[in-house]
Amino acid sequence: MSMASNAWLLKSALVLRRSLLVLLLIPGLQQALAADGMAKPVGEPVIEARVNKLAEELRCLTCMGQSIADSQSSFSSDMKREIRDMIRAGKNDREIMDFMVQRYGDFVLYRPPVKSTTWLLWGGPFLILILSLIFLMLKLKKRAGQTAAELTATEHQEAVRLLGKREGDHS
Repeated sequence: MSMASNAWLLKSALVLRRSLLVLLLIPGLQQALAADGMAKPVGEPVIEARVNKLAEELRCLTCMGQSIADSQSSFSSDMKREIRDMIRAGKNDREIMDFMVQRYGDFVLYRPPVKSTTWLLWGGPFLILILSLIFLMLKLKKRAGQTAAELTATEHQEAVRLLGKREGDHS
């Protein structure tokens, strides 16, 4: 091997090592950056207990189906931080929940109240179930009223021919 090819191989190996090192460090760097944006516990057990209790009752609007207590999104961290600030400001749980509903709407609550704007949310599944049962009963009633039409001799012979059976073979 020539000196130029050896130098090229060493340089390529060095580039490959650096690239591999960067690829190995990326997941750890992402976790460190994500953790930096997370809300840090304040260390006050009473406040943290209230924050967690309220966080269980509120839905994360960016993570469909998760409470802000279960979510790791920055939105949830911001909401928890805001709850902490309101607790420190002397707000009670009802005032905090009312603020969140006023700001984000009833959808932020895991158990939205039954009122004129949410009746479909609460009654919709039952309405769909009732309509589906009515539709099924009507279909079954219509099907029960139908009788199978008898085949004429010509239609029977054509069916036998299409099925590849002899006329006398009924099995």
